[in-house]
Amino acid sequence: MNPFTDHPAAVGESYGQHFVVATRFGLRMIAGGVGAIIHGVFPFLCTTTGSRAIKTLHGEIVAKRDGEVQTRSVEFII
Repeated sequence: MNPFTDHPAAVGESYGQHFVVATRFGLRMIAGGVGAIIHGVFPFLCTTTGSRAIKTLHGEIVAKRDGEVQTRSVEFII
C-alpha cells in the first residue's frame, strides 16, 4: 500500500501523470478564484472568469469519470 501510487493507479494514471493533471487543475482553480476576488472588488472585471473555470473543470472531471455517477456531493448556499 503506497500512498503516492495507490490513488493515481485507481484513476488510471501514473504518479507523474497524476501530478501533472492535479497541478493543472489546482492552478486553474486558483486562477478562477483570483478572478472571482477581482470581480468582487471590481464588478465590471472578470465577469465570467470564476464560473467559466468551474464549468470547464466540472466538464473535464465528468468526462474523465466516463459516466460514473458521483455518489457524494457538497452543497452550500452563499
